[in-house]
Amino acid sequence: MTIIDVKGLTKYYGEHAAISDLNFSIAQGEVIGFLGLNGAGKSTTLKVLGCVLLPTAGVVTVDGIDIAHDPHAVRRRIGFLPDTPPLYNEMTVGRYLAFVAQLRGVPASETEQAVADAEKKTATSEKHEHLISSLSHGYRQRVGVAQALVHRPKLLILDEPTSGLDPNQIVEIRSLIKEIGREKTVILSTHILPEVQATCSRIVIISGGKLVADGSPQDLRQRERGSRYRVTVEQNGAVPEAVRDRLASLAGVARCQTVVGEAGALSFAIDGTASEDLRKTIFRAAVDNKWTLLELARESASLEDVFRHLTTGEESSS
Repeated sequence: MTIIDVKGLTKYYGEHAAISDLNFSIAQGEVIGFLGLNGAGKSTTLKVLGCVLLPTAGVVTVDGIDIAHDPHAVRRRIGFLPDTPPLYNEMTVGRYLAFVAQLRGVPASETEQAVADAEKKTATSEKHEHLISSLSHGYRQRVGVAQALVHRPKLLILDEPTSGLDPNQIVEIRSLIKEIGREKTVILSTHILPEVQATCSRIVIISGGKLVADGSPQDLRQRERGSRYRVTVEQNGAVPEAVRDRLASLAGVARCQTVVGEAGALSFAIDGTASEDLRKTIFRAAVDNKWTLLELARESASLEDVFRHLTTGEESSS
């Protein structure tokens, strides 16, 4: 079932198009990494999805509801955690969550249970009577997630949820996001790419207000460029340029570069033209040319490589 459907989304600020003809959909239960450089249109897109802004053109539906026709109904289906959680330090965790539940239209008869459920999901039940001002940064982030969950939305939008956390707290929040993703649709906006790889099943990347990639982390790495291979042969009288030229001439090889290797060996980085595995081809070349093969490893582009190339046009130097 589709929870979000975006068709031709365009948003102008004056004469500047912050978003231009975006098209994508998100199925219920997906955990999506939403990526883009600063100024790419990422925040504008999230504000449109959250009914903070209306689009200049295009149609956006959330749970089948057009955001332009009934934004209040859409807001009831969305939980949002901005990069700075909207917390009231003078309140206890329980009173704050009850207050948010009231603002979100949770019936008074259901508020206590809604708060308990949100605290249980975010492991903040033991902090129910604690002042928010007394909490660690990690627990404050958890309370921020709890306020986004307290009205039981179908869609959760998280903007930089691990910003400022220590490594242990980051692991805890990642686990929390994965757990929430078992029940709800999650859009995770972050600049930390390992975060996306650890928590998201799919990635949407925008650049210059346009969609430039949409797929699983593995698919994006494979599609972005052909595979890379690390090849090392024993020098043993072999001429480096001759070995390099022979490898570069193999079918499916886009580029072969000499790289620094260990003494007495010749090492090369080979880029393939497609996702086809070239290891057999390289191995046969080594046998035919009587090279002693010391290493043959297939590598793939990292998510950082993919993001850099799609958003800046730069190739990886690795």
